[in-house]
Amino acid sequence: MKYTKTELEGVLLLEPSVFGDHRGWFMETYSTAKFKEIGLELEFVQDNESFSAAKGTLRGLHYQLNPKAQTKLIRCTKGAIFDVAVDIRQGSPTYGQWYGVELSADNKAQLLVPKGFAHGFMTLTEDVEVQYKVDELYAPECDRGIVWNDPSIGIKWPINISPILSDKDAKAPLFKDAEQNFGYGE
Repeated sequence: MKYTKTELEGVLLLEPSVFGDHRGWFMETYSTAKFKEIGLELEFVQDNESFSAAKGTLRGLHYQLNPKAQTKLIRCTKGAIFDVAVDIRQGSPTYGQWYGVELSADNKAQLLVPKGFAHGFMTLTEDVEVQYKVDELYAPECDRGIVWNDPSIGIKWPINISPILSDKDAKAPLFKDAEQNFGYGE
């Protein structure tokens, strides 16, 4: 598995080795041993999957507060998404900055988003399926969000349309008003 560090410390782009022949292909999407080789010791406890029917659907920006913060390993298994991580670790040199990358069924890339980051994605095609692992169970009392188009963050979403949003995401607070309890280096 190839990994690339991004400009946001801890956010990694992972590219699994794909082995193909006349029957199709095979890849490992997660291996405890291979993650340990690159310095990641994670214990994933839940797998999640979402389906979005329409192009331009936006989910996020989501995170869970400490002590129920989550590391996420995201991949797109059908269609394509623009996946985004936003640094919300107070005191971080990249606090409030974002990283975005296309994840698709074709490129098979994955994004590792650690605790202390908000996460969201926009669908680039119709009929999109996204799967992700988390290292902490869902805790509704710790569930928080930041509005997707906060001008202080300035995410450059690739589709210039009004996105399809849930009521919760449409009403999410601005970055400056969002409850955050992450410190850099914790």
